[in-house]
Amino acid sequence: MELFQAKDHYILQSGDNALWCSRKDGSLSVRPATDLLLAWNPICLGLVEGVIGKIQLHADFPLGLVLIRQKALVGLLPGDHKVYKITKIAVIPLSDEEPQDLELELCKKHHFGINKTEKITQSPDESKFLLKTFSQIKSNVAVPIKKKVKENKEKERLEKRLLDELYKIFVDSDSFYYSPTYDLTNSVQRQGASEKSDLPLWKQVDDRFFWNKHMIQDLINLQVPQVDFWVIPIIQGFVQVEELVVNYNDSPDEEKSSPDTPPQEHTCVDDIHPRFTVALISRRSRHRAGMRYKRRGVDTEGHVANYVETEQLIHVHSHTLSFVQTRGSVPVFWSQVGYRYNPRPRLEKGEKETVPYFSSHFEQQLKIYQKQVIINLVDQNGREKMIGDAFLKQVLLYNNPNLTYVSFDFHEHCRGMKFENVQTLTDAIADIITDMRWGWWVLCFGCNIYLNTPPVCRHSCSQGNSQG
Repeated sequence: MELFQAKDHYILQSGDNALWCSRKDGSLSVRPATDLLLAWNPICLGLVEGVIGKIQLHADFPLGLVLIRQKALVGLLPGDHKVYKITKIAVIPLSDEEPQDLELELCKKHHFGINKTEKITQSPDESKFLLKTFSQIKSNVAVPIKKKVKENKEKERLEKRLLDELYKIFVDSDSFYYSPTYDLTNSVQRQGASEKSDLPLWKQVDDRFFWNKHMIQDLINLQVPQVDFWVIPIIQGFVQVEELVVNYNDSPDEEKSSPDTPPQEHTCVDDIHPRFTVALISRRSRHRAGMRYKRRGVDTEGHVANYVETEQLIHVHSHTLSFVQTRGSVPVFWSQVGYRYNPRPRLEKGEKETVPYFSSHFEQQLKIYQKQVIINLVDQNGREKMIGDAFLKQVLLYNNPNLTYVSFDFHEHCRGMKFENVQTLTDAIADIITDMRWGWWVLCFGCNIYLNTPPVCRHSCSQGNSQG
């Protein structure tokens, strides 16, 4: 889509759709593409991939329009839905200020034969004249001017630092994804059970994982059908999609070399299409997200720190299998205060005070997932013991038959990098995992058939990003 700069607006245009962004008050409006003819001297700045939303980094700074500048194709999900990772963004001040160094890809229609944008600079003669004129000005307000200049420089430094942080969040973290046609916020299970399948994509999303919801809210508030084209739900997390081909003619080496095994006629694998699409999608909740050590436990709305839902997908022919796990901080009130490495954890509220918020968290979880198997990886000895004990006590008080609790002291069993000892845990819960099953979704003659809703495995440990 093309980005235009006019006197009072920035205008995004794609086909018959146009989004006008006011440079006066930051307001948004959707208009016909033909209205571009009414704009005051519109200039094409280049091409962008989509709109993330608006943001105000500081009360003293203007609103900024955040755009997807570049994307990278991650892969195709079942149904040939393309998934993209955001690789670069652009931030445009919604003010009279000129945008700086956007480095957008140039539109061939409006920049034919031009490889890069050129900065407008003054001629040497003009610069000498202005410098001479300025040197001749004498004023008795020199001190206030210097003070104002200093304040402006400090403001500019602050704005640059905040912008750098915003770029780091979206670009350096390498963790923001979207799809124009697939709902990345919802698992296959929830999509199959949803009654919203006829609605625009952004109206089908799981609110927990709609990361740019607040940034795009002004556009949503317009409540007109034309906004559907512009609202792109973005998740933070991880997506990987791979295609595997399984050759059923392959057999173990010892079997191939056995004299008792007659030679087998080779069958072309393409005749039976044993191609599997394997995908991993991790969705981080936008509620109570934060840095390790700085964000811990549960809040008063039942949200836990750094909650993530991870879905494994396997697709072959018209069948899609889905397995979902969740992870999150231990859902009690606790913190790790201080700047030293691995500060000592401490409980912030007592047992009775915690009960309603613990209950609120798991009521939300069971409403979504029906059943959960809790795997607590917190140390059962040492400084973390109080957190693990508080967790177990709350589970006992909650006393819900749809919760299964398993405790595994990860650091004790796997000390010295002996991660193979996790086998002890997997062996112990083998029957539970078998009972959990996979969600099974079939595309048949244009109809989606969803076959079951398995329980979900939920992991917690003392780390702020928790173990998945």
